[in-house]
Amino acid sequence: MNAIYLVLDMQNDLLTPKPGAQPGPLVQQALARDIVARTARAIGSARSAGVAVGFVRVGFSSDYHECPKNSPVFSGAPSAGLFKLGTWGTEIHPDLDARETDVHIVKHRVSPFYATTLMAQLNAMRIERIYCSGVSTQAVVQATVRDAHDRDFDVVVLEDCCAAHSAEEHANSIQSLARFCRIADAGTDFGATR
Repeated sequence: MNAIYLVLDMQNDLLTPKPGAQPGPLVQQALARDIVARTARAIGSARSAGVAVGFVRVGFSSDYHECPKNSPVFSGAPSAGLFKLGTWGTEIHPDLDARETDVHIVKHRVSPFYATTLMAQLNAMRIERIYCSGVSTQAVVQATVRDAHDRDFDVVVLEDCCAAHSAEEHANSIQSLARFCRIADAGTDFGATR
């Protein structure tokens, strides 16, 4: 079974404390759960097992013309200077070994399937199973799992490589997602029934 590990929104704007500022709740949870190091190990295991790796990130042009003005999630991005393509904030966290040969998806909404080339790339690679993790559990991870489920993929979430804005939101999201996918961890055997 052809598989891919999709690393979701693990970019500097969402994972790295801003100089001189208190880290927000998502950054705090990501640090407390040590998800960057766990994700790096999972990426290494996936590569060793011959599983493709893909990186999804949210990003907008410098004038933010793709940014939805009425979105509770994205509407504040322009004034905060977040998610601007070509800046440090939209780069994948440097500890995650993103390679040019990996699948790379830039999205303008929560789901990586919405108005992107993701589905075409998965079809070209004949992918049947999607492993995924990232930030935040209640947003991109949930959207990815639900959309992938409805597109008939076998989906596995690496729970200990995910974080939300609170431990409670993370736990609630994982509990909800268990109806649509399998829940595993960074130590999963990517080579099993591949």
